[in-house]
Amino acid sequence: MLLTDILQPDCVMVPLVADDKQSAIFQLADLLVEKTDIEDAQALKDAIWQRETVRTTGIGGGVAVPHGKTEGVPSLHMAIGRTAQPLEFGAIDRNPVELIILLASPPDQTGPHIEALSRISRMLIDADARDKMKSLETPEEVYAMIKEVESSVA
Repeated sequence: MLLTDILQPDCVMVPLVADDKQSAIFQLADLLVEKTDIEDAQALKDAIWQRETVRTTGIGGGVAVPHGKTEGVPSLHMAIGRTAQPLEFGAIDRNPVELIILLASPPDQTGPHIEALSRISRMLIDADARDKMKSLETPEEVYAMIKEVESSVA
């Protein structure tokens, strides 16, 4: 699996204009519903928010990876947003978040869901790559960077 298999270019939002964690997550969920075959925005938001209330998805380094599973998602999808301003996210390193990568999947696709989370982590473990992605100005630049990173490790 490549991240570009589950990320459509039009599911990248730069800048993501939100004042708080919940509105940022919900904007990305709405984007997925608008641009993919996901039909139930509320079920998706509920699943992601329920997961977020159990434990923060702010993984550190200015990155959050909110995710959720619900019946209304026919296949694994991803959306990315770079915030206009850093947001308090309750991240494990206590730093604000600037890059949000949202995953949505059906309940029966645990393997692909975990594989996508792993690929995201591997891509962003490099501080230079994280910083570069957080500095990109357009959705096209973000998508192109992901495609470039994936082609260099394929």
